[in-house]
Amino acid sequence: MESPLALYRRYRPETFADVIGQDHVTTPLRAALANNRVNHAYLFSGPRGCGKTTSARILARALNCEQAPISDPCGECDSCRDLARGGPGSIDVIEIDAASHGGVDDARDLREKAFFAPVRSPYKVYIIDEAHMVTTQGFNALLKLVEEPPPHLRFIFATTEPEKVIPTIRSRTHHYPFRLIPPRLLTTYLAELCEREGVSVEPAALPLIVRAGAGSARDSLSVLDQLLGGAGPEGITHDLAVGLLGYTPASLLDDVVDAFAAGDGAAVFGVVDRVIETGQDPRRFTEDLLRRLRDLVIVSAVPDAPATGLIDVSADQAERLVQQANRFGPAELSRAADLVAASLTDMRGATAPRLLLELICARVLLPGADPSESGVLARVDRLEKRASIAGGPPSAAPVREDPAPPTAQHPTTPVTEPETSAPVVEPAPAMPEPVEPAVAPAPEAEAPAAAPAPEPAAAPEPAAPPAPAGALSLVDVRRLWPDIVEATKLRRRVAWMHLTQNSQVVAVEGTVLTLGFANTGARDSFVNGGCDEILRQAAIDVAGVDWRVETIVDPGAAGGQGATPPPRQAPPAPEPPADEDRDDPPPAAATDPGASSAAREAIRSTRPAGPADDDGPSRAEADADAHPDDPDADTSGLAGAELLQRELGAQVIEEIRHS
Repeated sequence: MESPLALYRRYRPETFADVIGQDHVTTPLRAALANNRVNHAYLFSGPRGCGKTTSARILARALNCEQAPISDPCGECDSCRDLARGGPGSIDVIEIDAASHGGVDDARDLREKAFFAPVRSPYKVYIIDEAHMVTTQGFNALLKLVEEPPPHLRFIFATTEPEKVIPTIRSRTHHYPFRLIPPRLLTTYLAELCEREGVSVEPAALPLIVRAGAGSARDSLSVLDQLLGGAGPEGITHDLAVGLLGYTPASLLDDVVDAFAAGDGAAVFGVVDRVIETGQDPRRFTEDLLRRLRDLVIVSAVPDAPATGLIDVSADQAERLVQQANRFGPAELSRAADLVAASLTDMRGATAPRLLLELICARVLLPGADPSESGVLARVDRLEKRASIAGGPPSAAPVREDPAPPTAQHPTTPVTEPETSAPVVEPAPAMPEPVEPAVAPAPEAEAPAAAPAPEPAAAPEPAAPPAPAGALSLVDVRRLWPDIVEATKLRRRVAWMHLTQNSQVVAVEGTVLTLGFANTGARDSFVNGGCDEILRQAAIDVAGVDWRVETIVDPGAAGGQGATPPPRQAPPAPEPPADEDRDDPPPAAATDPGASSAAREAIRSTRPAGPADDDGPSRAEADADAHPDDPDADTSGLAGAELLQRELGAQVIEEIRHS
């Protein structure tokens, strides 16, 4: 049993109506045939595989059809059947390959035979393919014949390089330039052929076939023929097309683009290693990466580009492109595409393609190391994106970077002179009278006077911005979590200690981040101390997302350095005699692991010096590398009552000293 013909031969058009993507050529030719105004010489030019030779054969069939003048051959007469697909051919239609018959001797031989009348048809038609291969002497030999042919003679020149045809020949022909076939039209055509062949094809595989064909119908059919031969019972799948055509898997491109967006160098170079280890061509990977960046640039400028057909991708791929484009700025994408495009030329014939690919990735990751205008614009793009995320709606009140913890709310009369509150907290020995109860709440007014605290409970919160289309998943957040936690360390040391010792990420849904804390005290201390706002600002700086932080109690939660050990239960102290000097029992914050380090320090400042507590890092360890702007970095200048006031919202009514 003989194998079937190639697809491009089985489905070669037989009429002008079957030619796709060349309406600008076929429409005037059909009109000329119908009106019997056909010229004696034509020049068909255009890329390979776009229908030049096929259209020349259709024109010859229409000229010699028994029903001529007619716009399309009838397909029923002897001439039409001879020139049909699989037909024996006609003696009056001569095809010449100029690549092997382009010399002056071949031109003289053609000139001698051209004057003989056709045998069976009205016209003798010469189709000269690859006409640009005819030598100058050969064209000069044909010039007189092409200029003044006998009435029965017609010439059709087909070439991919019309500029190489001498001007004297071109001026005596009607020139019709053919074009590449549009991708959407070619995709529809290939899908119809698959239905005729009875083979299923995944929609995601068709754009790959069209891309491999590069707009040529013949080349696209050749690629489709290869995939049909290798298809299994499930038909032509996306994985089959990627493997046979040598394209980079979409998962690798998604990973490297996501890593670029997050600034994750480890993930970027991990993808490069996977490219090399799986035996893929680094140049092909770079070319596919450039195409992906091109798609992202278009999606960034036109968000509905996949729907309008500006880019030809499947539905699921279009959704991923929109999400990825939202994580970049236009300047960042343009700079990355320029770098990759410029490096493609350098990778030609390179002896170390992996090294060049890694250098490309390093330059994309570090816009700060690029002193050019594109590097500056990329950095400005990042800053503007973060500012737009952090700023929120224009009517929203500005958010303090380190808000003070809220104090207990009591209806008290504000004190206009904060310095008068110092004797209340620390009574002077010379005062003859005890402090009046009406003046006792004075320390409450001291904190707002020194550092006014916002009142989130009283003022309505501004509306949160809608979740971006490229919101981070839980896996992405956990990958970026160490960097986010480290960023909180530069803002506030206590927030960093809570995140590393008492909490862990539980869930991420849109712009809501849920943290689990080991106990209620740790959670309350985190929230009351304003650490959630510190975490929010750090997330904007590192990941470019504006989270609303929610906290829950999760007994199994443990930070990046392990869970906090449970507090030791001290044995009950014996009741001291009434006439002995004794110290007041330590507050609950002294042993609560959830209390902030500064609060515990305030408690310890009222007790005698002794061995360090083991419920967390010592003060020296906590302040070893603290940032100068950290309000919790140095508390040595504050009295114990002031620390209690700032950290716990406590109030010292009266302090009793014993001699």
